[in-house]
Amino acid sequence: MAQTKSASLILLLMLCIGKTACLSGSMRGWLTTGDQRNLLRQLSTIHASTGGGRGVHINIDRTRRYQTMEGFGAALTSSAAYVIHNSPEYDEIVNELFSPYAGIGISYIRLPMGASDIQAEAPYTYADTAWDFNLDHFSIDKDRHFIIPVIKKALRVNPSLKIMGTPWTAPAWMKTSNRLQGGQLKRDANINDAYAKYFLKFIQEYQREGINITAVTVQNEPLNGNDQYPTMEMSWQQESEFVKHHLGPVFRSNNIKTKILLYDHNWDNTDYANNILDDHDTSQYVSGVAWHCYGGDKNAPLQVHNRHPNVDMYFSECSGGTWASDFSGNLMWNAETLFIAQPRAWTKTVLLWNLALDENHGPHVQTNGGCKTCRGALTVQSRGGYTKEVEFYLIGHLSKFVKPGAVRIDSNTGQNINTVAFQNSDGSVAVLVQNSDSNSKDVTVQVDNDNSRSYIYNMPGHAIATFLL
Repeated sequence: MAQTKSASLILLLMLCIGKTACLSGSMRGWLTTGDQRNLLRQLSTIHASTGGGRGVHINIDRTRRYQTMEGFGAALTSSAAYVIHNSPEYDEIVNELFSPYAGIGISYIRLPMGASDIQAEAPYTYADTAWDFNLDHFSIDKDRHFIIPVIKKALRVNPSLKIMGTPWTAPAWMKTSNRLQGGQLKRDANINDAYAKYFLKFIQEYQREGINITAVTVQNEPLNGNDQYPTMEMSWQQESEFVKHHLGPVFRSNNIKTKILLYDHNWDNTDYANNILDDHDTSQYVSGVAWHCYGGDKNAPLQVHNRHPNVDMYFSECSGGTWASDFSGNLMWNAETLFIAQPRAWTKTVLLWNLALDENHGPHVQTNGGCKTCRGALTVQSRGGYTKEVEFYLIGHLSKFVKPGAVRIDSNTGQNINTVAFQNSDGSVAVLVQNSDSNSKDVTVQVDNDNSRSYIYNMPGHAIATFLL
């Protein structure tokens, strides 16, 4: 008899993990409102009712399946790592950010490869010794000050954490400007070979620390030549040639499984990625395209996906700051434009800029330019204590409930109610719902048009909720 019950439970579990079975008779929800009275607050359980429901109908169709999600999070810049590592609440902050149980379970971070525009120490790369073509002096020692310790601690609470590495610049001696700021990668085969080896050694040295790099982007903001902080311009032609003749072959010959992502810049230029991907000799090495929010149409990833459906899309950067201080306005814009619209445009990640910064939006090295008004997901006070910003709650509404490996599934949107839905590998369904109207609205959540189980909730105005079925 016990064996029969066990066999039945196994069969039931297999059906639940499939596409068509095993939702519970209740729905749980977590709510954040623009007035900050509710901040990722768990709601009372919502029990199913029969009939057609009322208000705005949200139907989730598990048979219409899209991309597999990889994760949600933000960037661990030098400054972010510094404030986390040096906080009296170090362990607590790591748990708040990365623990799937005690915190919001951030599942993906972006890591500058050396210097960026938000820097707690003097800008550096891993190969600052000039004309070292063999990279004999390559070193990640400066990352060991606080970046690597924070990553290791995060991995202890969330071993499945994924990491995207991104260079803001090549070493100065490889560039036309001969400095970390501005300029381009020199058009010299030996330089390009050395720079490809730079990526290889970065991945290998981090592996020796027990840290796997999931993906790298070829260049952060390759159309940004700002000479006040580390940058490097790279035309689509140059990026294509670098991947085709140097980076891709080096990864392949060394059996590197780290994904290569293109572009890593704003929505306002789809030609950059399309032009590269049109060349099969380059695209054979490319896994995806990364996007930023600072210009253009939020549907740009969808446009590139439609032209190159076998190439994955990633959303990799957007920052809040003092220029946008209204909690409700930030909640609404980010929910609609990033956390809902980007997965609906086929991105596999939604990553914001800094995980954490101090009360002065830093710390900043005085000699380094860059954003002095950006906001982290956490504000960590120099003398202890921290504040959860609107970005923390936005990330949490997906990272806590949509697990890596979840598949985006179909859900309708309209009447100022925006949605995106996912099915986790355990069969559970998570749907993020935004009410962008100032007035509350009744919403009815159904799965696969099942009128026998309708979940009705009165959604406050200017609010987001994640429902788990």
